[in-house]
Amino acid sequence: MESIKELTSQEDWRNVWKRSMNSPVLVYKHSTSCLISARAFKQLKAFHKAGEDQIHCCMVKVIENRSVSNEIAKDTSISHKSPQILLIDQQEVVWNTSHWKITEKRIRKAVGP
Repeated sequence: MESIKELTSQEDWRNVWKRSMNSPVLVYKHSTSCLISARAFKQLKAFHKAGEDQIHCCMVKVIENRSVSNEIAKDTSISHKSPQILLIDQQEVVWNTSHWKITEKRIRKAVGP
């Protein structure tokens, strides 16, 4: 199982956006200065660690990589929040949520069997 990839450039994001045409991806927007975000990231890591789903997971640190975060908001037409998670399939957001609603259980349900 691959690790949760950090997106640090617009090129990284474009590659993930293209990848979604072949298989769904999870994109997590993380604020390194927010306790809610720290909790949500733990939930994503728990989902990822379980490894039941072979879905590509990535994250962007919104403070450190604001331009990448803004590009994601523009391309997906989903206004920025953090923490925020988006499930993208064929360049469409099929599910998204933010803040306290980011839980391992909800991520698992969104990704499906």
